[in-house]
Amino acid sequence: MAVAEVVTYGECMLLMVAEPGVPLARARSFRRSVAGAEGNVAIGLSRLGHAVRWLGRVGADPAGEAVLTDLRAEGVDLSHAQIDERYPTGVLIRDSHPARAIDVQYHRAGSAACHAPGDWPGPGTLDGARLLHLTGITPMLSEDTRRATGRLLELARERGVTVSFDPNVRRKLGDAGRWREVVGPLLRRADILLAGAEELELLTGRRAAEAVADLRADGVGTVVVKNPDRSATAVTAEGSWNRPAFDVPVVDPVGAGDAFAAGFLSATLRGLGPERALAEGATVAALTIQSVTDAEGLPSASQRDRALAAFIDGGETVHR
Repeated sequence: MAVAEVVTYGECMLLMVAEPGVPLARARSFRRSVAGAEGNVAIGLSRLGHAVRWLGRVGADPAGEAVLTDLRAEGVDLSHAQIDERYPTGVLIRDSHPARAIDVQYHRAGSAACHAPGDWPGPGTLDGARLLHLTGITPMLSEDTRRATGRLLELARERGVTVSFDPNVRRKLGDAGRWREVVGPLLRRADILLAGAEELELLTGRRAAEAVADLRADGVGTVVVKNPDRSATAVTAEGSWNRPAFDVPVVDPVGAGDAFAAGFLSATLRGLGPERALAEGATVAALTIQSVTDAEGLPSASQRDRALAAFIDGGETVHR
């Protein structure tokens, strides 16, 4: 069995993206891909050179086969992924616009991802891991996934595995009160928290700056706040750093947050400080939003480095 440096757990769905610029109700052609925050981060980190294991469930159907095929092709370890004979794989259908609201249609209720056996996950799921990455989406799917998320957090603490957590609030999964009840307490169980300013306010009932101070006092080592102006701020015991987003043409903004997480976490895993991690996160996000689908534009490590040099130093953008 492969040894994974990073483990993610969450929902992976079949993604159908309408032709760019065409509203969902009018679209006639679609591009197939994979959707799901944790899967996006898994693919992003794998492309950046990290050994990644994805935990989750898909149905015994063509959509599930496509999801697993795509993850496997990206080098993601699926040794603990499960195929459920009873429930289908979730499907996400959306359109793609650079400058107007995007419509997203979920077909996930009762999907395989919403179910988990009572004895899962087992201790072996974190073998060899340095980092466990979770989002708030997973515990909001069902009581099964809420329990499994809690179990993984317990295993990570027992084994000294660093936990990164992105609330990734999706209001279609529940109202503010439900998010505050289920996901709010999980913020304090993270070592690295990546959250939008509005998410922090919704989940804590405090202003973002106050929430950051409270979370840091409660032991969260690194709090990264994604600000409304698209900059990101990292706060640790050593200080605070801010990185504006890089100015690039936007083709499809969906997936930027997951891309940023992959870039930031990759730098952290390589022992780089918050300032460099913010820059790499911003670079990976900037590259991703220039392509359609959540994962198509996620770069390799060399592509990230070349793009970052061009953004910061104005270096050559054409690779000859």
